[in-house]
Amino acid sequence: MPDFEKIIYETRDRIAVVTINRPERMNAIDPQTSAELNAAMSAFRDDDALWVAILTGAGDRAFSAGNDLVAMSQAQQSGQAAMAAAYLRAPFGGITRNFVCHKPIIAAINGYCLAGGLEIALACDIRVAAEHAQFGLPEVTRAIIPGAGGTQRLPRTIPLGLALELMLTGGRFDAAWALRNGLVNHVVPADQVMPKAIAIAQAICENGPLAVRLVKEAVYAGLNLPLDEGLKFENEQSRKVLASEDAREGPLAFAQKRKPHYKGA
Repeated sequence: MPDFEKIIYETRDRIAVVTINRPERMNAIDPQTSAELNAAMSAFRDDDALWVAILTGAGDRAFSAGNDLVAMSQAQQSGQAAMAAAYLRAPFGGITRNFVCHKPIIAAINGYCLAGGLEIALACDIRVAAEHAQFGLPEVTRAIIPGAGGTQRLPRTIPLGLALELMLTGGRFDAAWALRNGLVNHVVPADQVMPKAIAIAQAICENGPLAVRLVKEAVYAGLNLPLDEGLKFENEQSRKVLASEDAREGPLAFAQKRKPHYKGA
């Protein structure tokens, strides 16, 4: 694992916790932070001993305020070629594009979740937010667009009209609104964000990891398939998992009235 300067990577049993560690910049994302997030999340993805990841921001003010506009301005001043090179080292936020991971990723949103910060959260599977969290995609107010998946993921997460209103006005919304409209799964007091995210991760880790990953893969693949093709893909996933050791262990443990011991195989 490389040494990180702008993120923290920790493991707790089968859970990886990745923290954007730039609280003095509201956990804004510059190219180096994106590269480090990509390296950390790739390490999680490729480690068979880790089953769930939690992504959060340092401090209690922000999950991430999005793109580091100061770094972006400096890159622009250094020339288009240099800017393109810096921003092509890794996808924004490490996971917003060209990153495939069938393990669950939980966003623990501990404050402002704006612009690219919201796009990173949208690239996660489950979102837990603090009561004081604020959300928005204000890119149009800076004459740019949500270019890290916002235009694609937000309308797949909340109703189309609401997504368009938010992106076209650049307005903000609070955690209660986010919960009511399905953007986040849970809203909790600030000091309960990580405990809630860890509790969800631990509940997932009680299950067969291969089954969990195949469920996630089937769900996301099915979003882009007609129903009949999605059902065929689901059937293929079911056959894969039924051939595993874990699929034999689950029913056996039930019959023997004991806790199953899953291996991910």
